[in-house]
Parts: sequence; C-alpha cells; structure tokens
Amino acid sequence: MIEKTVLEISEILKDESITPFILDVREKWEYDICHIENSVHIPMGQITERKDELNHNDMIIVVCHHGIRSRMVAKYLVSNGFTNIINLGGGVDAWSNEIDSSMTKYV
Repeated sequence: MIEKTVLEISEILKDESITPFILDVREKWEYDICHIENSVHIPMGQITERKDELNHNDMIIVVCHHGIRSRMVAKYLVSNGFTNIINLGGGVDAWSNEIDSSMTKYV
C-alpha cells in the first residue's frame, strides 16, 4: 500500500491510459453528501464480505473522509493479496479543499 496526495491522485485520474478503481469506504450518508466522480461505494464495515467484488490486480484507490479509515481498509486489502492499493491521504476533505471546491463539505 502506498499513500498519495490529492494532487497525485488527481494526476492519475487525468491519465487516460490508467483506469483505477476508486473505492469509497465511508458510510452511505457520507457518500450521499459528496463523493469523487466514478467512485464505487462499499462501506468499511462490508469490506470483509465484499472484497471478492474487487479485482486483485486493479489499481484501487481507497477513499474516506480524512484518510484514516481508508488506510485501514488499504492495509487489509494488501494483507488479502491485493497488489496495487493506494490510500488517498487527506480523503475527500482534502479533495474538496485542493481539487474540487464545489464538493459539499461535512464534519
């Protein structure tokens, strides 16, 4: 697992030769408020039973509000054989501050 900043993730998402899977692990109410475009929502509490929905070889960018829950999920995925896992440092909070100021914020 590696950690990347929102600026680094933004550059990855702009690269049309890369097709990352954006995994948002927040709760549904959080995801409903705001999320990164094209992300897939699987709450952290469902990861263990739904990890088989993910491709072990995909580049998976794990996202949460501040980057803490996503880091835990990212480490879990790596321990289960996933090979290209990236944690979004700062989460959607940093994304809304540095990349997409139109994104709704919450506490």
